Formats: sequence, structure tokens, C-alpha cells
Amino acid sequence: MALTLEQIQEAQKRIAPYVLQTPLLRLQNLDPYIGCEVYAKAECMQITGAFKLRGAMNKLLSLSREELDCGIVAASSGNHGKGVAYASKLLGAKATIVMPFTAPKIKVEAIRALGAEIMQCEVSERFEIAAKLCRERGATMVPPFNDEAVMAGQGTAGIEIMTQCPELNAVVVPVSGGGLIGGVSTAVKAISPDTCVYGAEPAALPRYSVSLKVRKPSKVEAKKSIADALVAQIPGNLCFPYVAAHTDGFADVEDEYLLKGWKLLVEEGKLFCEPSSAIGIGAVLQGLIPVQKHDKVCFLISGGSAALDQLDILKGVEV
Repeated sequence: MALTLEQIQEAQKRIAPYVLQTPLLRLQNLDPYIGCEVYAKAECMQITGAFKLRGAMNKLLSLSREELDCGIVAASSGNHGKGVAYASKLLGAKATIVMPFTAPKIKVEAIRALGAEIMQCEVSERFEIAAKLCRERGATMVPPFNDEAVMAGQGTAGIEIMTQCPELNAVVVPVSGGGLIGGVSTAVKAISPDTCVYGAEPAALPRYSVSLKVRKPSKVEAKKSIADALVAQIPGNLCFPYVAAHTDGFADVEDEYLLKGWKLLVEEGKLFCEPSSAIGIGAVLQGLIPVQKHDKVCFLISGGSAALDQLDILKGVEV
């Protein structure tokens, strides 16, 4: 199916009983640092702590009872797995989540607490192992991004954003494989064509910047970043056309600036979130996304799966 605003609106109706409409917060304390009027779409306050529940819920609700009874498999660095585990438990399906060894312990334990089976592996092996499990068990794969039903679910956040503040000049979205920005950009541009949509990805994994230059999904080398939720090495082939058509630019953000953004969100914005969520703020601090003083800019705060001891890394960060 083609991803359209109508598909995203249908997803919104489908998942409404199961997800929160998260708040759009006006973070005035951040304005002097960021150089614009700062808004935050607080998906860190979603039921499972991240936007991923939207896509997982929409995908599972589109399955038959027979498919659910055969089991659900997902490859995830954490937040998607938690969303799938939660949705599966709600709908009475057995979930198996394939996670990289690098996934934060807080995310692993949260998924296990929801009753899901966990298998851990190297980052590069997770999709292959998940696909093998599906073949062996006759289970259904719920991709973290490369699926129209998942993208439609994530796109519901875009509808909410534009309903909550129709006059936004720009929306900045954290990017990994492209499911979130694919859905959000499709919704935002359909509702408000003049609103800019920017993607922010780790400089260590510039998969979209590289791919957009050559006009096709291209794999980048696996390198470490503090943005542990944004570890995809290649854009989803289903996501890529929507991202290419509906975004206005990409920022490759260094960890140094991501950490500055995270510190601002926690200390000045009073918003507890995970490091990956701060990458959009980091992009502006690094000078990679143009903003003006009176621009209304929404930063999508994608998840809140952080432990208090992770904040220790911010002690030496200067903004």
C-alpha cells in the first residue's frame, strides 16, 4: 500500500484506544540557547516511553487472530521491542525480541518484564536472526521501520503535532531507519506543505545523508554513537522514497552536540529523556539546521528510556 495522509488518519483511529496523545510542550527556557521558539513533542511520555508503540500497535492491530497466535518477532535496539512486547501482551500474542548486545540494560529488563522472550546478538545480525525465527516458527515479523503499517502508526505523531500547533515553521525528527520521519514527514507535508521537516542522525551513521546524495538506500559502516536508539546502517527501502519526497534537509550530528542538547533538555527544559531524543536540539546547536528568532520549531523527543546513572556523562558537558 502507498503511505498517504488517509492511511495515517486510519491508523490514528485504530490505535487511539491504546496510545496516548502526548503533549506538545513549549520550552521557553531553551529559546536563548537554540535561537528560536522551542516546542517539544514529548513522545518520552508515551505509555511505553517512546513513539514506537504507535507503529507496533498499528501493525499488530492489522493482523488476524491466527497470525497473532503464531507469534510475533521483532529486531530492536530497545524502544521498538518494548512497544511490540507491550502490544503483544495486550493482544494475547507471544513476542520474541532480538536485541543487540549494546542495548542498554534498562531497555532489556523493561522488555523482559512485559513477558517477551529476548535473544541478544551483534547489531549487524539482528534482522537476519529475526527473519530466521519467523521462518522456523511461522511467526510474523514486526519491522522497526521498513513497513507501511508501522510508518503509518508513527505518522500519527505528525498529525498530533500539526493539530496542537498548526503555525509551526519546522519539525525536527530523530532518524535511524526512517520509519518515524517517513510517517511524520508524510503527515506534516500533507497538512502544511510550508512547514519544513528536518532529519537529525548521528554523524557516526550518516545513512540518510549518504543515501540522498546517491538517490538510493546505501549502507554505511557500523560505528558507535551515544545515540543507541539510532543504530540502523541503511535506510529502509520502503521508507526512503517518502523521506526523500517529504524532507527539507538532514543533519549529521556529532555526539558532542547531542550531549549538549541532552543536557539542555534535562536541566533547562526539565524533560527527562534518552540521549537519542536530544539529537534534534544538537543539530541546531551544531549549526546544521537554520532557525530564526521567531520561528516556531518542534523537536520530536522520541523516547525516555534512560537510567539515572546515564546522566553522569553530562557532568563534564558545557553548553
